[in-house]
Amino acid sequence: MVINPKRGEIAAELSEKRYRLCLTLGALAELEAAYGAEDLGTLLSRIASGKLAARDIARIVGAGLRGGGADVSDADVLTMTVDGGAAGFTDIVARLLKATFGGNEATGSGIDGG
Repeated sequence: MVINPKRGEIAAELSEKRYRLCLTLGALAELEAAYGAEDLGTLLSRIASGKLAARDIARIVGAGLRGGGADVSDADVLTMTVDGGAAGFTDIVARLLKATFGGNEATGSGIDGG
């Protein structure tokens, strides 16, 4: 699998399988609808609030997986495992946001993907 960071793609291993994740415009639109956000700024404010529930992380990871071409639902993501547990999932979200929006400066996020 070839990952192209210039297109906002990252790689992650979930349940011992390697995936490509990408927050395409379709994936971002899906997240806007899920959160009732009227625009990307509102969506980013919601995500950057630091108040993400497990279902929020599953939505973001699921949207990224679908944007990367995987046929998975958010319910599927909820059953997946990652090295590092919840911290591992948080790292995936942080890396995905950084790849999509160019880092903490662009998102105003307190999320740090290291």
